[in-house]
Amino acid sequence: MCRALCIPARMVIGYLHGLAPMDLHVWFEAYVGGRWYTFDATQQEALGGRVTVAYGHDAANVAIFSQFGPALAPSAMPVTVELLAAAPD
Repeated sequence: MCRALCIPARMVIGYLHGLAPMDLHVWFEAYVGGRWYTFDATQQEALGGRVTVAYGHDAANVAIFSQFGPALAPSAMPVTVELLAAAPD
């Protein structure tokens, strides 16, 4: 919708602190007034602690895994996100 209104927008994939169970998460950002703003339709309130893995125009640009050739047996890879205290000034 943003692009239809000529507002630059991008899809973002990454991790979100406090997401349970921890898994990859997707949100979008729109460039308005000289800066990027984050929008996440799955969260009731704005949460910080985002770890960006990739930016793209759509899901094809930010695919974490693309299968070519014979099927592979996936294995587990536990991921955690910890919120660190801000550095002192």
